[in-house]
Amino acid sequence: MKAKTFEDLKVWQDSRDFVKSIYELTASNNFAKDYGLKDQIQRAAVSIMNNIAEGFERNNNKEFVVFLKYSKGSAGEIRSMLYVALDLNYI
Repeated sequence: MKAKTFEDLKVWQDSRDFVKSIYELTASNNFAKDYGLKDQIQRAAVSIMNNIAEGFERNNNKEFVVFLKYSKGSAGEIRSMLYVALDLNYI
């Protein structure tokens, strides 16, 4: 079955769950006080979700792939920031 909306995409649904998890994680004590890191990791998580949606709405597979690559880049950014949070004992 072909997705009719970006909300039909499993990858978008998973990214939505991921955003919620990031927001819950960053609400913890020390993480919540580190406004810069908290803001950046939250924005990167939302960027994953939004780039999937925007790419899908372009109705062009080539452009969709480009936006999926942007999402992948944001995922790498989050992975890197999670190491910072780990090193600072936020997680």
